Amino acid sequence: MTEHVVDRVDQDDLAATIGALAAIDRPPCSPGERKAAEWLVARLEALGCRVALDEEQAHPEYASALAQLTGLGLLAGALAAAGARRTAAVVGAVASAAIADDVSNGPRLFRRATMPTRTTTNVVAETGDPAGARTLVVLAHHDAARTGRVFDPSGQQAFARRFPGLLERMDTSLPLWFPVTAGPALVGLGALRRSRRITLLGAGLSAGATAAFADIARSPYTPGANDNLTAVAGLVALAAAFGKRPVPGLRVLLVSCGAEEALQGGMRGFAVRHFPRLDPERTCVVNLETVGSARLVMLEGEGPLVMEDYPRLEFRDLVARCAEDAGITLRRGMRSRASTDAVIAMRAGFPTVTLVSVDRHKELRNYHQMSDVPAALDLRTVAAAVALTEEVARAVATRGR
Repeated sequence: MTEHVVDRVDQDDLAATIGALAAIDRPPCSPGERKAAEWLVARLEALGCRVALDEEQAHPEYASALAQLTGLGLLAGALAAAGARRTAAVVGAVASAAIADDVSNGPRLFRRATMPTRTTTNVVAETGDPAGARTLVVLAHHDAARTGRVFDPSGQQAFARRFPGLLERMDTSLPLWFPVTAGPALVGLGALRRSRRITLLGAGLSAGATAAFADIARSPYTPGANDNLTAVAGLVALAAAFGKRPVPGLRVLLVSCGAEEALQGGMRGFAVRHFPRLDPERTCVVNLETVGSARLVMLEGEGPLVMEDYPRLEFRDLVARCAEDAGITLRRGMRSRASTDAVIAMRAGFPTVTLVSVDRHKELRNYHQMSDVPAALDLRTVAAAVALTEEVARAVATRGR
């Protein structure tokens, strides 16, 4: 890395932001989430930003809803065993479709019908040139995730030790949502085909998923230092950077969403409120997500069930060139089977990239673990993500002239 580019990011300031917010319990849609948002508002205002705290409605949980849906897979299995095969097929198909709708950021009809919403808080800070021809949106989120046994990294670590070459060639994360969605569908298919083997396979998948989601729903929340206070600290560092080194012709929105860990709850509200005033031809989006591991990565796309590459390959190429020019090591070619706030911007047609980081096992360090604490971070990678985003801002502004 080029020393002067990354080293101009104050790592002590990064650590101070992360430490202050990690001490706050921040479940989605909670008083702690709002307290963190208010802390961030004050910090960004002190750095000269024009800041709003937007209240949006979101569902605070995903695990309990999905536990109910995978539980319907078990109900379908019981119906099949009782001879109600057509009913079992319908229940299985409906449950599978509802799971796919939920995890893929669809209308979420099941949650809307069965779960109340609560208030989540988004922080939207504006800096730079308010009359700039182009806009850069930088995303983060300040809520924290639940833990759960399913997030234990020991399996992938063992695989990495046993097959290091194969892991290195795998640039798409494992499709963990596939068996969750397939369970109820297989129960229904087995019922229609009178196949006990297929029915039992689907019921087994549904039982495992139900147990996993029930465990998540009762597990504690992480401190969330890497996921995603590293990105929140990045917003603060960028506000300071743009104050010291303005970018003429560029309006910058520094956005920290709530309820991301409930699967993009706050970002969906941000899109409804702000996207109508943003032109996809003049707006680019950089999503900072868990950037405190050892190796900085630019994702090419994401999708729990259907992989969707981010639009506008030329923007991803621009980010890669900025990294190369600045001497920042950036890995390309990776895709995620999870979902981030970037998916909402991507589907609206905005040129979008997500910057993440991985360790030597290609894992997000301490992902959804109680060990996700400030002391476990690689602040050098956080600083690199900030420095790269600043370089991208200058390149985007230059394109608009």
